[in-house]
Amino acid sequence: MLSTGALRAHLLAAGLAGTVATRREDSLRSYRLFAARDPRVTLGLVPAGDWDEAGLLRLMAEKCGVSGDPGHRTGPDVIDPERTLRALDAFARRLAAAASRRAPVLFGTGHPHRLLGFYAALADALSAAGCDVLTPAQGRRVDMTTRFGLRTHLLEYGGGVAYVREAGAREEGREPGAHSHSALPVRAALESAAASGGPLPELVVGDHGWVCGAGQLGVEAIGLADTDDPAPFVGEAEGQVAVVVPLDDGVPSAYYRPLTRYVLNRAFLSR
Repeated sequence: MLSTGALRAHLLAAGLAGTVATRREDSLRSYRLFAARDPRVTLGLVPAGDWDEAGLLRLMAEKCGVSGDPGHRTGPDVIDPERTLRALDAFARRLAAAASRRAPVLFGTGHPHRLLGFYAALADALSAAGCDVLTPAQGRRVDMTTRFGLRTHLLEYGGGVAYVREAGAREEGREPGAHSHSALPVRAALESAAASGGPLPELVVGDHGWVCGAGQLGVEAIGLADTDDPAPFVGEAEGQVAVVVPLDDGVPSAYYRPLTRYVLNRAFLSR
């Protein structure tokens, strides 16, 4: 079993917490865009509160441990590993509760090149515990706005985890999928599940638009988020999102494996 101390050391050594690669400039830009309700950073969330830049900075300092000093404008961001550990424990408790009632679960990621393996291991464990890991709308076309304009993507699954890839893209020999912040894929998946007569997910696990989009529609949602993604943390503060784990979401995929072991142990899902 991976101890809390060992995981804390790994978080710091791997750059998952402590000083992270995410730039302060990028985080502050995201807070500014969120305050302007830019859909590129709201991720499908419709906040109830009037969140301005100052309020978002205070929230992210509370949730992640970033500097709350508005005069700190440049350099690497910081995530408090203690906040990451506490959130991972809460994340594990939600998984354990889903497993205990054999709830149907939907997994989805906007970071398939980094996080697909993390979620796939959790999906496998929940499936072994008797949960129905859902794969609705497989192959469905989703038109999403990107920096290159409107592009058609396909909703696909790998290891029970949903992701999107651009239609026509060929990625032989690489992990699949496209980086996406959109909530349109989770909306398509939920719509397809409802149209087919269910079951509907009782828990959505993921990141970006998967968590915010599901939470906005009233589905219990838990996930991971970086310091430049304020939307999940706003959702958590307002009650739409159940748990958000603060960490760097762009490190190599192998660095998340100890987190998988830790979460599965805490959720009593290790085999």
